[in-house]
Amino acid sequence: MGGPAGGPGVEPDSTAQTITRSDHVRARSTDAELHDYRAAFAVSRSAMALLGPDGTVLAANPALARLLGTEHERIAGAPIGALLGTDGDPHARGAFQDVLTGRRRRLRCTRRLARPDGSALRAEITLSRTGTRPLLLTVDDVGERDTLRRELRHLRMHDPVTRLPNRALFFERLSDACARAPQHGTGRIGLCYLDLDGFKAVNDTLGHRVGDELLAAVAGRLQRCAEPGGHLVARLGGDEFALLLRDSTGTGQATTLATAVLDALQAPFDIAGQRLAVSASIGVVEREAADTTPTGLMQAADTTLYWAKADGKGRWTLFDPERNAHLMTRQALSRTLRQAVERGEFVLDYQPLVALDTGELRGVEALVRWEHPHFGRLSPNRFIGLAEEDGSIVQLGRWVLAESCRQARAWQAAHPDSPLVVSVNVAVRQVWDSDLVADVAAILRETGLPPRLLQLELTESAVMGSAGRPLQALHALHEMGVRIAIDDFGTGYSNLAYMSRLPVSALKLDGSFVQGFRSAEHPNPADQTIVEALVDLAHRLGLTVTAECVESAEQAERLRRIGCDTGQGWHYSRPVGPAAISALLG
Repeated sequence: MGGPAGGPGVEPDSTAQTITRSDHVRARSTDAELHDYRAAFAVSRSAMALLGPDGTVLAANPALARLLGTEHERIAGAPIGALLGTDGDPHARGAFQDVLTGRRRRLRCTRRLARPDGSALRAEITLSRTGTRPLLLTVDDVGERDTLRRELRHLRMHDPVTRLPNRALFFERLSDACARAPQHGTGRIGLCYLDLDGFKAVNDTLGHRVGDELLAAVAGRLQRCAEPGGHLVARLGGDEFALLLRDSTGTGQATTLATAVLDALQAPFDIAGQRLAVSASIGVVEREAADTTPTGLMQAADTTLYWAKADGKGRWTLFDPERNAHLMTRQALSRTLRQAVERGEFVLDYQPLVALDTGELRGVEALVRWEHPHFGRLSPNRFIGLAEEDGSIVQLGRWVLAESCRQARAWQAAHPDSPLVVSVNVAVRQVWDSDLVADVAAILRETGLPPRLLQLELTESAVMGSAGRPLQALHALHEMGVRIAIDDFGTGYSNLAYMSRLPVSALKLDGSFVQGFRSAEHPNPADQTIVEALVDLAHRLGLTVTAECVESAEQAERLRRIGCDTGQGWHYSRPVGPAAISALLG
């Protein structure tokens, strides 16, 4: 018989033995984990500490002591506020207290920490709750990280060749200056935007290494110019630089700086055994900061730099609102010129050509006007040059020719006893870029106008030296019966001997000769002598002569005595519409 349960001779309960063994294993495992945790805590390079609920340091690792510059033994038991210097900062003290009391779970902030030796560090502090366990404090030195960030930003924001601020940093400073200026300082801002004249030749012939050394040397001189005023100098790319005047004192300061830059660049540069010379073109803009934006300022500077180059390079040019408005208008006209012909926005006025001996109306000159929907009526000098540049003069010239012939045919039909020659200006590009002969033939056929009543005016410089296609076109038009006149005669080659070999019917004396005929009391003998000689030679060559810009009866009489055939100018009539010409014919 066995004894009582659990007594001698009786085996223990197996379940109880299993539980006991599990507890021992778990205890040994926990001890191991704690040992590993303490070992990691001690050897970690991250500065850490465990805090009690009252903010007292329960334990700290050596890394924290090293970071704070104190002895390890002095940290345990110390209040965290004293170690980190937060006791004197109500805001920081309150934030720490919120984590200690459980009102918030985590805190992260960056603070400047003072060491006992008087040095300091910039540290990122993190305090977090970990359940019921002590609070964990970590402190990271971010000074090196911030230094690295600053170094990386400097590299990102500066040009490696000249060490100047680059385009990104320049626009950052420019934006800041435009935003701050209205509330600070003078409230004005200035900009000198320049590029180097002749740099490309240096780069292409001597190589990029020499080019880079030249840019660095230029940058040095620009900095010396800007230093007295504390102005920002930047390289925007290539050979483009900018000098920013924050708190500008006026236009004079900006132009004085631009002059100093030009003077500084006059001396040659000694680069890699070469003596190099460059100059600069500078666009200068200065204005109220409240009236501009970074984009607007740069657009104005870019436009003004273009003017400086167009004006001859090696100079500064000041932004001119009126000139800019004219440029903007010119660009707007250029963009819409072709469509304007299609939309029928052009009209013709006609200026009479009058016989000087009888006063009879002999012909009219067709003058085109643009009835612009925004800018009103525009005279030819506002758009003919643009039309010649972009080639739309061919389309416009064809319309002028067709409309002039249609109107001349209407006058002929209404007044068959008063034949009226219509004179139409022809641009050089019409001769080269279109089949002028075919166009004229088709228009005369369609309108029914006799060729003898059409006169085409070309400038003297356009026909002198003509060869090939232009000369063939002139002969073909002459054979067709169309009259050819030379406009503004006397301002170009004035080669009458050469003109005798061209199919020309008439000369129109440039108005500058007629100016000397304004007053009988104060005649210009030279002008009179020149006009007399030109008229005599023209008549000997079988050409008629028209005097332009006749403004008075005295001029008309003197030109008649000299022998001019017809006159044109405000003395007779300003350019008028077709109805006014019809009234004169009537």
